[in-house]
Amino acid sequence: MASPYRYNFIQRLLHWLIAIVVVGLLAIGFTLWSLGSYQNVVDTFGSETTNALYTYHKSFGVLLLILMVLRVALRRMSPPPAYEKPLPGPVKAVAVSNHLLLYVLLLGMPIGGWMATWVGGFPVQFFGLFGENGLQPPAFIGKDEALSKQLFMVHGYAGIAVATLALLHIAAAIRHWRRKDGVMRRISLP
Repeated sequence: MASPYRYNFIQRLLHWLIAIVVVGLLAIGFTLWSLGSYQNVVDTFGSETTNALYTYHKSFGVLLLILMVLRVALRRMSPPPAYEKPLPGPVKAVAVSNHLLLYVLLLGMPIGGWMATWVGGFPVQFFGLFGENGLQPPAFIGKDEALSKQLFMVHGYAGIAVATLALLHIAAAIRHWRRKDGVMRRISLP
């Protein structure tokens, strides 16, 4: 029987899948960003590994977008469960704000990365589903390297924001887990 204090199984599974995908995307993204130019990444890893990193980053970014759209749709159909013990007002306000910002960024970042990629004249890959050349930019999107660079810069700063919010989210989760107040049970898989 479903508990009124827990998300349904699909929502809980999506939460953890998204968490894993986000950690991987942040790891790859920060690695690529810290090395700077494409040539620096090639010099560090070699061209084959560099191309694989970019391809994985794009593919998992598209997967994140799909998972987030599904998550938002499920959340609209099934609102969050009640808390076993009500949270104090300020704690609940921080939690709601953190979740809202994460949702906005985890939807906006893949879209922004997709647009930056296309404006840069590059294809978007999705695990080889659209062939070796991926999804090519439509004809009405002209190549603009300066705009692409700016969009990628915003994408990178959004990654820093996601990492910060995720760390705050994890710290709060650890706090609730240690307090055994039932909050962690809402989203845990078993």
